[in-house]
Amino acid sequence: MVQKMANQSKKAILMLLYEHQDQFLSGQRISELLGCSRTAVWKQIKALIDDGFQIQSVQKKGYKLLSSPEGLNEAAVKAGLRTKKLGQMIYFFDKIGSTQKEALRIADEGAPDGTLVLTNEQTQGRGRLGHTWQSQRGTNIAMSLILRPDLPIDKTPQLTLLTAVAATETIEKVTGLSCGIKWPNDILYKGKKLVGILTELQAESTYVKAVVIGIGINVNTEPEAIQETINQVASSLHAITGEHYALAPFIQSFLVLFEKLYEQYLERGFSAIRPLWERRAINLGKQIKVRQPGGRILEGVARGINDDGVLLLEKGDGSITRVYSADIEWEP
Repeated sequence: MVQKMANQSKKAILMLLYEHQDQFLSGQRISELLGCSRTAVWKQIKALIDDGFQIQSVQKKGYKLLSSPEGLNEAAVKAGLRTKKLGQMIYFFDKIGSTQKEALRIADEGAPDGTLVLTNEQTQGRGRLGHTWQSQRGTNIAMSLILRPDLPIDKTPQLTLLTAVAATETIEKVTGLSCGIKWPNDILYKGKKLVGILTELQAESTYVKAVVIGIGINVNTEPEAIQETINQVASSLHAITGEHYALAPFIQSFLVLFEKLYEQYLERGFSAIRPLWERRAINLGKQIKVRQPGGRILEGVARGINDDGVLLLEKGDGSITRVYSADIEWEP
């Protein structure tokens, strides 16, 4: 219990330092805000320094956060986050097997709408159709978002497409890169994958209990660190631009954009999202090959998506087939 209280105190002090990063914050002011002694404040400041945070201490001025260890922490994401719900509750892990598995577990236990599960390192990430997802320590974003929408089950796949739009808009805002979406949710830049999205559902009969959306973004991975086996199909924002990006502001931007789109979706339905998705789709109007679960292969022209987010494939005889889940291949 004492250790838990100390950790909470350390987290609260770090939040204050992030929120006042452009100024000094006196030990007296911190103690007043948190209701603890100045000695307790100093102990937690020392603990933060031991954790790798660079904190300047000046007599009669106080403390100022100069830099943080590489990677993420909960306080950096929450400080200054301008959302109503998304990310206001965060479960942060320095290392975890899968944020998605943890999010599904705590969603089943009643975690509130908008809860975010976030990690510095994910060792057992997974994507759609059984694919794996790499997440190196301190370089990329691996997170899962818990939503509790009042939706029928058959509408929940639309949230996958909404997430893809939010991810592309975030990348463009932060980096200036204009990415495309490969149906339904892979984010590509010049054929290289940057983002993976996995949506899973918890439901009873026709009632949606929770939707858990896993998002993996290759942000700061060095080009040589991308494994040879996936080098032809994956890249990172750093590998493309040569820049390094602060992960916490990146996540904040994503959550703000996602929440805006989500509110529009809940108010107006998928009609508010569909044109945004189609505007960025890179395989519409192209001859594609569809590999469905079970090995079935279809070929035809991608004609768009319907109001449920289902891909419409026009076959050689002119008939339209609805594609609900598949891997897509085409010649760029």
